[in-house]
Amino acid sequence: MLGLAVLRTVVGVLFMGHGLQKLAGWFGGHGLERTGASFESMGMRPGRLHAASAGASETAGGALIAAGLFTPLGASLLSGTMITAIRKVHAAHGPWAAEGGYEYNLVLLASVFAITDLGPGKWSLDEKLGIRRTGPGWAIAQLAAGAIGSTAVLAFAEQQPAGTSPASAAAHAASAGESPDGGKDGAPSSGEQQGEASARL
Repeated sequence: MLGLAVLRTVVGVLFMGHGLQKLAGWFGGHGLERTGASFESMGMRPGRLHAASAGASETAGGALIAAGLFTPLGASLLSGTMITAIRKVHAAHGPWAAEGGYEYNLVLLASVFAITDLGPGKWSLDEKLGIRRTGPGWAIAQLAAGAIGSTAVLAFAEQQPAGTSPASAAAHAASAGESPDGGKDGAPSSGEQQGEASARL
């Protein structure tokens, strides 16, 4: 049970940190505007909305996993973000993280799958409240829900036209070597945006 509590806490808190990097710019993150510009540059439009959605999913999902509360729900939120990251950024680079691949995302997917299958343990709110839902069926269901959510998010993004939101303006300005207000070198380059997105997705 101690091992499960440690695993839940580490995975959940780290996911919360990633989410808050996107939402609030904490822990060295860039906040919604710049993260949104990175998402927009990858075709995930509107970028700010997708950045907010990913950040909220990571923050809420991480909190639920860390607390051991509504574990399958928390796991599905995190699985969805990781599946989207693999599909949109990492899959083309193969498995190894040194090459920009998906090994880290896969480890996190396996972690939340295992937590859902085995259960959050006796030191969890699910256990205390008597609402523990575990086993292979729940683990597979949360993974499937995450995959469906990822597919819906990407389909929505593909249907959106390039807009004039601040994130879109920043992405276009970066590709032109200009800041959103027309100055030079005030925004990250498109390559930098891709790197930032890869690191944060």
